[in-house]
Amino acid sequence: MMRRKQQGISLSGLLIWSAVIVMSALLGMKLIPSYIEYAAIKRALVAIASDPSLQDTHPGEIRQLFSKRAVIDQITAVNSRDIQISKVGGQTVLSVSYPVKIPLFANISLYIDFTAASNR
Repeated sequence: MMRRKQQGISLSGLLIWSAVIVMSALLGMKLIPSYIEYAAIKRALVAIASDPSLQDTHPGEIRQLFSKRAVIDQITAVNSRDIQISKVGGQTVLSVSYPVKIPLFANISLYIDFTAASNR
């Protein structure tokens, strides 16, 4: 009779992979809210810029509309003063760039620069 070699994961392998999975999950839980807020900002910029009735609107009114959407969508990373408003080919283009600092643990943080525009 031939002996079969045992197969499976060792205790040390299980602990290492568990630590990797837990660290990945914690990092994801810290990062996901920032990306959700970025998506809300982008969605608000696109909605405002694509409204045909707002093409010849004063920038102050556009900023006021963004402020209203920011309250509804709970956007706190940027405010209406941070938005750059420009005209490209007769089309209103709204854009914003902002940094986000995410504390991970102790004195280690993650710094992300987001750029959202209505034409991209």
